Amino acid sequence: MNEFKTFLTAAGHKLAVVQFSSKRCGPCKRMFPVFHAMSVKYQNVFFANVDVNNSPELAETCHIKTIPTFQMFKKSQKVTLFSRIKRIICCYRSGFMSNLIFEFCGADAKKLEAKTQELM
Repeated sequence: MNEFKTFLTAAGHKLAVVQFSSKRCGPCKRMFPVFHAMSVKYQNVFFANVDVNNSPELAETCHIKTIPTFQMFKKSQKVTLFSRIKRIICCYRSGFMSNLIFEFCGADAKKLEAKTQELM
């Protein structure tokens, strides 16, 4: 958990993309080379892989229900839809959007790259 916090702190204002996976998971295995290639391609983005078998408490803290799951962070916080629009709508009071997290599950390389590009 401390290593994860250190990683997010080091990312600062930059996008951090975290893959929650397992070495025994078929779809996860297919995403490993894609995830690595993206880490080389997008030098201004921080990438990390968390093996849920080695870090079950972190997976639970991050509410991981299925793998692979990709979560995006900025300033040590999950990127939410609300955090993306609050610059535009300063005093949005309903709050219903604050729980929409930019994350997705499954081995969809195109979706991962598109979301990474969108949030950079």
